[in-house]
Amino acid sequence: MRMKFERIPYMVVFDEVSAFKDTYGGAIGKVAVEAMHLKPEVPSDTVVVFSHPIGGGAWLPLVSMLARMGVHTIYANTRYRGNDTALIMERATMDFAAVIRDAKERLGYRKVYLGGWSGGGAQSLFYQAEAQDPRVTHTPAGDPYDLVAAKFIPADGVLLLAAHLSRNLTLTEWMDASIEDECRPFERNPQWNIFAPDGPKPPFSADFVAEYRARQIARNRRITAWVKDQLADLKAQGLDNHERCFTVQGTMADPRWVDPAVDPNQRKPNWCMLGDPFVVNDGPVGLARFTTLRSWLSQWSYDDSNADGLKCAARISTPMLVIENGADDACTPSHAARLMAAATRCQIDHHVIDGANHYYFGQPAQAQQAAETVRDWIAGQG
Repeated sequence: MRMKFERIPYMVVFDEVSAFKDTYGGAIGKVAVEAMHLKPEVPSDTVVVFSHPIGGGAWLPLVSMLARMGVHTIYANTRYRGNDTALIMERATMDFAAVIRDAKERLGYRKVYLGGWSGGGAQSLFYQAEAQDPRVTHTPAGDPYDLVAAKFIPADGVLLLAAHLSRNLTLTEWMDASIEDECRPFERNPQWNIFAPDGPKPPFSADFVAEYRARQIARNRRITAWVKDQLADLKAQGLDNHERCFTVQGTMADPRWVDPAVDPNQRKPNWCMLGDPFVVNDGPVGLARFTTLRSWLSQWSYDDSNADGLKCAARISTPMLVIENGADDACTPSHAARLMAAATRCQIDHHVIDGANHYYFGQPAQAQQAAETVRDWIAGQG
């Protein structure tokens, strides 16, 4: 049965002390978070709150389908809506926290479940980890930002819906291992260039993939070392609040996009959720294409990000629903498997939606199946 629902836009505004501004426009010292309340006609004391570091998902098929199923739903954009160039995960998660608190205190919902869709999965895990086991008082760049003092309200459960590991780990697995000098990113080692006509061809051996993964991690760490040197140099000059922007080429060269036998599911070969991976690898929409020193450490650093999904999952103890899409061309099966393995203190229910792509685009039946699974799981939580 499908219900009518209202789609109510609103804002949550809060004060924040910051040494400098990292978003365009708006009053200094004020954060305005845009949200959308999808409110079915039948009242409920339970709500699913979605968010994503760069937002933009209020009209996704699953979000609307949940409301039609009678599930009260909120989608919260962070202050970084549509632009992750200078995104700080600690700040994005504070925005998420403000919407959750508002849902409890103003809207009157008694139970809140975190809707961790795609990149929102790790953000939900980061939020819940800081709500149950608060630790973070500074960003990885050393800037004060106290999530402990914020006293996040623990959610009643976490939904990992077509969720990837986290931005730092996923970027690393997508990085082009053939780039060995960031100052010459288009001079690529043909031995590791999976898109080169004379490069390695699938099927890739297990040894090739293992070495490729090691080279991806090493590349991430080289960028991180350079970032830390740049920040240290600025601080040595007394320029503590200054930033530097830079680009990162080659961020969609994961062997799994070329060889469907690597982390196999029902996706088609030579394709990813952003299109042709050969094009995306250096295109403008690739992960971390444009970034800053502080944002790199918070979002993308393999070792330094506080929002590492696996580390955060290990810190929480709350019911968890994991929905994996069978033909997902972004979050392949090992992502869900590793997140579940890390969440050793959680009671987990796992479901696979056969044939579903990442967004359920053009797949209303799969979107409905996923929404029904979420609805029934929440009802089962009492």
